[in-house]
Amino acid sequence: MITTKDLSVRYEAEQFALEKVSVTIDHGNIVGIIGPNGAGKSSFMKAILGLISYDGQVLLDKEKGDKSQTSIAYVEQKSHIDYNFPITVRECVSLGLYKKVGLFRRLTKDDWSKVDAVLDQVGLLTFKDRSIKTLSGGQFQRMLVARCLVQDAQTIFLDEPFIGIDLVSENIIMDILKSLRNQGRTILVVHHDLSKVEGYFDMLLLLNKKMIAYGNVDDVFHAKFLKQAYGDRIFIEKGDDD
Repeated sequence: MITTKDLSVRYEAEQFALEKVSVTIDHGNIVGIIGPNGAGKSSFMKAILGLISYDGQVLLDKEKGDKSQTSIAYVEQKSHIDYNFPITVRECVSLGLYKKVGLFRRLTKDDWSKVDAVLDQVGLLTFKDRSIKTLSGGQFQRMLVARCLVQDAQTIFLDEPFIGIDLVSENIIMDILKSLRNQGRTILVVHHDLSKVEGYFDMLLLLNKKMIAYGNVDDVFHAKFLKQAYGDRIFIEKGDDD
């Protein structure tokens, strides 16, 4: 369970990026975090992860966020990662293990077998010895997901995982996320493509600096809430007459 109470983020002297968001997210759901550009979607995720300063409270399974970090995996936007770093695909995925084994411990044969298993899961086992800079955008994203999978985390955060990737990679990733959900994992996804919302998510958090709505997709993906977030730029026929 993830609980935020009056979660607010402000960058320097600027206006709030996020203001007083209070929400409780239960286990075993894929949660889409949607809203217009600048709505605070990534700020919400990074605050929960403790990557940025915030006001208010974040609780992970009723503990403060910084006490539960070993149960969390995070896939950041791939645009924030250096493609030219001299490392192989297998080595990059193995970095996901160091939170548990420690930076100065050599990985065991079992550790490397685990790395290879998740590479196979995302369809990249035959690419394991390639440099990461040789991967396509979709392959690179699948590699980042594999680095997340190897951690066996109960809660997984993905920030815009489908930007600039091919449909095959997107489908592979979504199939994996749904399988993890069925195992009781909690998955939060910052997402921008509204056409995919109903097929991808169980729950939606709709933001525009403040929380507009949170709940089941059928309840939140509704014209009256979408117009509050996006304004009149968006037209969603479903529920438009309510």
